Amino acid sequence: MHILRTLQGAGHAAWVVGGSLRDTLREARVDDWDLTTSARPEQTQALFDDAVYENAFGTVAVRTGDPSVGEVEVTTLRSDHDYADFRRPHHVEFTDSIELDLARRDVTVNAMAWGGRPDEAPTLIDPHDGMVDLEAGILRAVGDPRRRFDEDALRMLRVVRLAATLGFDIEPGTLAGIQSRADNVRHLSGERIAAELSKMLAAPIPSVALRLLADLGLLAPISPELAAQRGVPQNKVPGEDLWDHTLRAVDGAATEPSYIRLAALLHDIGKPKTMAEGRFLGHDAVGAEIADDLLDRLRWRRDERDRIVSLVRHHMYGYVPDWSDAAVRRFIAKVGPEVLPDLFLLREADNLGSGRPHHAGDLDEIRGRVRRELDAGVVLDRRGLAIDGDDLQRELEIPPGPRLGTILDALLDRVIADPVVNTRGTLLAIARGLARAVEP
Repeated sequence: MHILRTLQGAGHAAWVVGGSLRDTLREARVDDWDLTTSARPEQTQALFDDAVYENAFGTVAVRTGDPSVGEVEVTTLRSDHDYADFRRPHHVEFTDSIELDLARRDVTVNAMAWGGRPDEAPTLIDPHDGMVDLEAGILRAVGDPRRRFDEDALRMLRVVRLAATLGFDIEPGTLAGIQSRADNVRHLSGERIAAELSKMLAAPIPSVALRLLADLGLLAPISPELAAQRGVPQNKVPGEDLWDHTLRAVDGAATEPSYIRLAALLHDIGKPKTMAEGRFLGHDAVGAEIADDLLDRLRWRRDERDRIVSLVRHHMYGYVPDWSDAAVRRFIAKVGPEVLPDLFLLREADNLGSGRPHHAGDLDEIRGRVRRELDAGVVLDRRGLAIDGDDLQRELEIPPGPRLGTILDALLDRVIADPVVNTRGTLLAIARGLARAVEP
């Protein structure tokens, strides 16, 4: 309201628009506020001390200093022209018409405006019957769906995301428009796809969006490997295929950390490529490579990408209760103690995706055994050894090189198998025997 009144007080028309208005009318929480105004970008920027002109499309970011509001985007009224790459207009023409500005928006529930011109009482502008569709829970493209999606292919992903996050239905004409233009998604940048996919996975039931992506032909341009899961038989839930299993796993995955749902989506991505005689040998290793490549194309943040790839690579661990304590310690060292909590969350999701209880497969038991080993200070790498390479060089006169590393790795394996031997004297004695066995 402060920004709206400031613009109007300076003689400019201004309205609240887009998802912020839609969610206000739904009495839902608003996370991002958007305004449009007749003021040109430089005029808007001049009215606010902490404002930045962000791009060539007329958007000024106004930083409010209020954590509950954050940054407000104020965009000059515009009509777009010359969409040639299915992503964004090559040319933007500013206008003074709110009706022209709303006519370029994606769906009717996002094509309303509240506010007005200076000295006018605020009113709702709704030229495309957005309130009717809002009350009915319907997503309908503004104007000709094919034209809307030819202008910006991201709008198709946005419609799917809104269907999942709002719980709305997509009206038939808009569905048909998406199906006819689905292949245009391949023109989008990885970052834009990733932003929408992240929001889909945060939906209350993410499988709603994911199933729509597959059914409407949007999934294959994003990931042909995921699209290939449809129809692949799975001996898990009767009547369901691999794609159904994946969707069950995603729905069953923990919401925090947020990347667990993405890991659940990708955990079996290697199965179609490795399928032979009803088996999927090595699908975890192959899947890790495919997931790494996909996340690279999506420009996913590096820390989450590395964690997800590790989870896909290790998700097929086969714990049985007769594992020795040494086997548990080797498991911890192989996977990494920082990854294991997430791996167990992924196993919960995989269990639910297979129609089993979340704790199936002795999950509670392996969790407890791992925790006891970590609490006992288990040695997991060379840094935990009672001696190091300098000791071996000095005491045994072993020069630096591969032989030294081989001996240190063998010592680590001995300590993981039996932590009692991790003393200086014992390890030096073991090292002397290893030095004789390992040729220079």
